[in-house]
Amino acid sequence: MQTFHVLFLTLGYFLVVNAQSFHLGRCPIPPVQQNFDIAKYMGRWYEIQKLPAVFEFGTCNQATYTLLPEGVVKVVNAELLSNGMENSIEGTATVKNSSQPAILEVSFFEGASSAPYWVLSTDYESYTLIYACTNYLGFFYVDFAWIMSRSRTLQEETITELHNLLTSNGIDIKRMTVTDQTGCTAMTQEGVSVTAE
Repeated sequence: MQTFHVLFLTLGYFLVVNAQSFHLGRCPIPPVQQNFDIAKYMGRWYEIQKLPAVFEFGTCNQATYTLLPEGVVKVVNAELLSNGMENSIEGTATVKNSSQPAILEVSFFEGASSAPYWVLSTDYESYTLIYACTNYLGFFYVDFAWIMSRSRTLQEETITELHNLLTSNGIDIKRMTVTDQTGCTAMTQEGVSVTAE
């Protein structure tokens, strides 16, 4: 009985937090980018669309990746808050298995468990599609997806193709939202660092 009580409290938490993409069942397992080249992936990416993410509060969302020694990736996520202040967080990403370099794990807090970061598709020069999913208690899962671009806009044809890729792999995109990439001149992190010296 206590197990069901905990389960319903947990379910209630995720339902109340309406900024998540919550589903019954287990995570889909979509194929990832073949022959992924992590060095070509480094640099600045701008968020174009996403599934809801409770940890994102602002607009002008962007991520900057820098390749560090031993294959570790420095991750800096930044956004512009409604008060005009820039909010950013720094973490690291590592490849989970060298035979699948498009499957990474990202960590932003020391001692906290890492989160999945799967690169489903990218051409390295204009777009990338990222997916993350975590199972809970074997009964439900929470997933995230991001469509990102090297610029603050992306062609509609490309967005449609990426939507189709998600849905064809059982990923629900009904709650996908468009990220506001206007009025971003207040962002200070405009330089792109690709490789650490």
